[in-house]
Amino acid sequence: MSNNPKFTALLPMKAHSARVKSKNFRQIAGKPLFQWILDALLAVPEIDKVVINTDARQILADEGLFDSERVLIRDRKPEICGDFVSMNLVLADDIANVPSDHYLMTHTTNPLLQPETIKNMIDLYLKAVEAGTADSLFTVNKMHTRFYTETGEPINHDPDNLIRTQDLPPYMEENSVCYLFSPASFAATQARIGRKPVLFPTPRLQSIDIDEIADWFIAESLLLRVAAGEHLPEEA
Repeated sequence: MSNNPKFTALLPMKAHSARVKSKNFRQIAGKPLFQWILDALLAVPEIDKVVINTDARQILADEGLFDSERVLIRDRKPEICGDFVSMNLVLADDIANVPSDHYLMTHTTNPLLQPETIKNMIDLYLKAVEAGTADSLFTVNKMHTRFYTETGEPINHDPDNLIRTQDLPPYMEENSVCYLFSPASFAATQARIGRKPVLFPTPRLQSIDIDEIADWFIAESLLLRVAAGEHLPEEA
């Protein structure tokens, strides 16, 4: 492995959004939503370039974002546009056209992810790859709670022998905050999660994903604190 492996961040960004209208470009806590995660990525020295695969180049230009030394805007091909196109097809197009040793993929809808956490992910991923114990990484929410099926059957606990929730075996929920992988890992599965992933629990407040309008209000309240200089707690 190279002493200084090249990392490319993939930040797909589409103009349309179904549940929160034009959310990628809406102002939130003083700047467009996309700018929060873009600034975090650019604050990580290990990331050589951020690739934005988009059908919204003009909207980005209106917001003052253009190609630069560390930002590459790629026009999304018509055949991979739309709400029902697999994200893996978009990533495959970037990987085929922007060579890199490793890729980090995240979303505009994860505005609270912090540069220190991204660096920690990269460090863990590289150590695992070098040790041969993993070929990829994805982020999770570590859940210590009682789960049931839709019919009320307990999944991970015994109702007749209750123990503290913090003592239950944890369940890991993929939270879509971040993925790290290599070209070889992606080729093996045609997906951002490889065959031997390492799971990375993200700090709770950095794991907010804006999917519904309620998520927007939660994220906005936290981002206003960040904009005011407050530091987010690190616990997962």
